[in-house]
Amino acid sequence: MKTKSNFRWTILGLLFIATTILYIDRSALGILAPTLQKNMNWTEAQYGYINTVFMIAYALCFLVMGSLIDKFGTRKGYLFSICIWSLATLGHAFARTWVGFAVARFTMAVGQSGNFPSAIKAVAEWFPKKDRALAVGIFNGGANMGTILAPLIIPTLVLSFDNWRVGFIWTIPISAIWALLWFKYFRRPEQSSNVSGEELQYINSDGDENGNLAKVGWRDILPQRGAWAIALAKFMADPIWWFYIFWGAKFLNEKFGLNLKEIGLPFFIIYLASWALGILFGWFSSKLIKAGFSLNKGRKLGMLSCALFAVPVAFVPHTNNMWLAVGLIALAAGGHCGWSANVFSLMSDIFPKKATATVAGFGGFSGAVGGVIAAFSVGKILQNVGITGYTIPFAIAGCGYLIALLLIHLLVPRIKSIDI
Repeated sequence: MKTKSNFRWTILGLLFIATTILYIDRSALGILAPTLQKNMNWTEAQYGYINTVFMIAYALCFLVMGSLIDKFGTRKGYLFSICIWSLATLGHAFARTWVGFAVARFTMAVGQSGNFPSAIKAVAEWFPKKDRALAVGIFNGGANMGTILAPLIIPTLVLSFDNWRVGFIWTIPISAIWALLWFKYFRRPEQSSNVSGEELQYINSDGDENGNLAKVGWRDILPQRGAWAIALAKFMADPIWWFYIFWGAKFLNEKFGLNLKEIGLPFFIIYLASWALGILFGWFSSKLIKAGFSLNKGRKLGMLSCALFAVPVAFVPHTNNMWLAVGLIALAAGGHCGWSANVFSLMSDIFPKKATATVAGFGGFSGAVGGVIAAFSVGKILQNVGITGYTIPFAIAGCGYLIALLLIHLLVPRIKSIDI
């Protein structure tokens, strides 16, 4: 008889690694942007166009990818996703103009749009509701780990080889190893030989999600107020995270004169702190629910704490102290990571497992639409106004989460599970 297992944490580890790889690949362009912009004579507007193309593809493919993952399953969907984005990452090394980079970014977005729908579905399949915010906080920490490692490793490799293309190539073998491990080990819990009866009973302890496994479609999702609350939460918050990734290094370069060699430590501090805070906020929400708070109150109090941590980032453009700016960005980025963990958990709080990838896809689409608007707008603002234009996106980053939480509460006054 199989002894007690904890294989769900192994699956969570794979989700964490994949998300780490995703953010390393995604962050490479932002880190190398000052160098590439000088070498290839990009304008601020052209750099904005490259990021806008990425976000358009990301938005459109989220709509398709979520439904495909619900249809074909997490195992196949995730494998397809990482293969596509890894090939696209390699394609950056062959780009010669800003248009070439835009094509590579477009293709990368196609693949990366499957990461979060797959991961959220996997968490819904492998964890009960009371543990999902913590589980999401841990795997979503891969976003921070990727953005921690990228500015430490990529500049070192690029400077060592004196070739920026290395920054887009080195993760390919890691992605291949991950794909092999995923294909070998991932199954649904009830189909996995690595899961004991006791662990399976714990995973299914909610006891209300395994009855009706009929496929769901957009006609089932779109009438639900919860789906629109999630969409608004992503639409308001995701562009802020994209801003930190795409323009964070450029802001520190233009405001404080940091070069490729010096950018690593500030970004290490920003994303290490934000990772820890993201896990803390995910734990805090789960702790409140386990302590007896209602799902509605526990989740919304968790989201409020995240939103409040983001407020001071509005003062970043007005300080001449680099480390104060780094600290404020770190607090805000941590608030975002906790916010994301709670929003991802909100998807499975409201919707059954069979619908989570579709809902995550809709939420991701909404966030990416916000990202399209932000990428185009920030590029235009900086092109026309210069460095003082950073005041606008940082001000929005400070108040966006509180506005989003108000809208969520108006749409869903009480969070509860629905059956579709």
